[in-house]
Amino acid sequence: MSARYPNRLGKETSPYLLQHALNPVDWHPWGPEAFATARRESKPILLSVGYSACHWCHVMERESFEDEETARLMNELFVNVKVDREERPDVDEVYMSCVQLLTGRGGWPMTVFLTPDGEPFYGGTYFPPEDRYGMPGFRKVLAGVAQTYRERPDDVKNAVARLTEALRQTDRAKPSERALEGSVVDRAADALAASYDRTNGGLGRAPKFPNVPVFSLFLRALHRTGRVFFLQMTTHTLRKMADGGIYDQLGGGFHRYSVDERWLVPHFEKMLYDNAQLVRLYLDTYRASQDPFFLAVAEDVLRYVRREMLAPEGGFYSTQDADSEGDEGKFFVWTKEEVMRLLGEECGEIFCRVYDVTEEGNFEHRNILHRTLATEQAARLFRKEPDELERILADGRSRLFAAREERVKPQRDEKILVSWNGLMVSAFADAYRATGNPEYRDVAERTIAFVEKHLWRDGRLLHSFKDGEARVPAFLDDFTALALAYVDLFEATFESRYLERADELARIVLVRFADREGGGFFYTAEDHERLITRTKPAFDGSVPSGNSLAAQLFLRLHHLSESPEYLQAAEGVLQLHRDAMEENPFAFANLLAALDFWARKPKEIVVVARGGAPAARELLDPLARHYVPNLVVYCYDPDAPPQNLPPFAREKSVADGATAYVCHEFTCSPPVTAWSELLSTIEARR
Repeated sequence: MSARYPNRLGKETSPYLLQHALNPVDWHPWGPEAFATARRESKPILLSVGYSACHWCHVMERESFEDEETARLMNELFVNVKVDREERPDVDEVYMSCVQLLTGRGGWPMTVFLTPDGEPFYGGTYFPPEDRYGMPGFRKVLAGVAQTYRERPDDVKNAVARLTEALRQTDRAKPSERALEGSVVDRAADALAASYDRTNGGLGRAPKFPNVPVFSLFLRALHRTGRVFFLQMTTHTLRKMADGGIYDQLGGGFHRYSVDERWLVPHFEKMLYDNAQLVRLYLDTYRASQDPFFLAVAEDVLRYVRREMLAPEGGFYSTQDADSEGDEGKFFVWTKEEVMRLLGEECGEIFCRVYDVTEEGNFEHRNILHRTLATEQAARLFRKEPDELERILADGRSRLFAAREERVKPQRDEKILVSWNGLMVSAFADAYRATGNPEYRDVAERTIAFVEKHLWRDGRLLHSFKDGEARVPAFLDDFTALALAYVDLFEATFESRYLERADELARIVLVRFADREGGGFFYTAEDHERLITRTKPAFDGSVPSGNSLAAQLFLRLHHLSESPEYLQAAEGVLQLHRDAMEENPFAFANLLAALDFWARKPKEIVVVARGGAPAARELLDPLARHYVPNLVVYCYDPDAPPQNLPPFAREKSVADGATAYVCHEFTCSPPVTAWSELLSTIEARR
């Protein structure tokens, strides 16, 4: 503590922790000092977990953590520990599982009560200051928990035993006795399609999340079965999202999710990981549909990311807040009077009609911009040519965006997290493949260089960088997402050093994260700080699990090297969760993509060209715009071949110009030199 800060968070770098540094609560950061204090004072620990862009975290802070009486109770009865879930996802993972076991649901802010040894015995998410929403008031909870801890130690001990045993059971999956088979993917896609909302797109009712892994799986199902309905569900959903309030119509980028089923009212925070995954989904939908609308949305998201989320030296920031000036969504909403004043009579009327701006508003007497008329409809309504109408709308968006830039912006969390940066590097690499825009390659390579410079230390990868400090050892998803980013960069540039770095990271995962007895991979390395249990998360939520990323990584590297060790590692993850994938496909959609890759085996395409990739653009560029979900691509110059050519790329002759071969399941096609021939060969080997 210092004269400036009333608690111990003032020396932290996490924006979320610094938000709480002026609270009257005597917050500790997670660490041995807090637990030693709890043991010395015989007090339970109150663990509060959240993140900087979390709206309800801000609400609970205003209602409870800034309240002097509530803070007095917390300080008197507990040792209080505040954790940024993005900085310590291992802590969040363990204790969120406990809250879900206790309450049947999870979310943030998360509040968990622990013994001085870190054992949980009670918890929940948001607690209101007084009894409300069917939940007890926070001060009542504080008093009740403290009394139980003091007066009924046996009850606490029993609660700890039940919770910790249940927690350990969640990670005791055993490999299935049933064989792996691709038909699991087909049944999963059909089961997920049953939840499709035919009116609004997306899955189920409110709230609606983008559910990227599910719609990516639908595209795979389209390729597997030829059933056009899978493409229709995806294109319908992605159009509805891009036209909705969940998409920032002025600045680009997707908000986290929609609170309604129409994609109108979002939770306004923007997360790096959502936008990274959505870029790739829109790119793949463009490839599958050949509709340039989806490419345009992907590129618009990338413009937002470069403008708002890219650090000067490289590396991507984590999140943008939902709130500005203490008001959720204030930065993003408009009154009709504001729009008309800025755009004038004619442009204003057209803009308001197309983007649903009214006097009464569609969100708390203000308006969230969302598109309600297609270009052709609006052109007929206002008797304009479609091109002229789009120019009017583009001018209106530009002027409103410029005016919005004068507002107080939502806070940005400038932590740079390796796993999320890996996802975004993959997005930029994929966009470079699809468009050939060298700026995308430059952003991806500068970010990789930033990670290598600042987050590798003495041969160790670290998880988080902020204010010149890299801290916390990297987790499974850091290693796997970064390694996949290297593979994606390799297939975009064919620079062999990227494949070598992917291989280096993959071998570290095998040595330091593998569960050699139970199969799969732990979230933390073998020498990481020990928590009450060492988890093996496999559920694919808003971010793919480290295990599903590992399965994809090892499968791709196996086909680029034919290493049996990599294939064995991937098959181990798939076999461990084979039955769970079939029983609960929604929670394993990204792992199901790995199963599809395993079952159908990728097309291994080798392109040989004197001069390397620049001389092979007539083959590589259309290939990058064609949807093939299971693909491994290798291009090289036969006059300067890499040292470690994969087996399928060896001994390939080259004709004049570029020559391509399509290999699949240990056989290769005759050489082809034109895109039409290459496409026919790929399709013939579906």
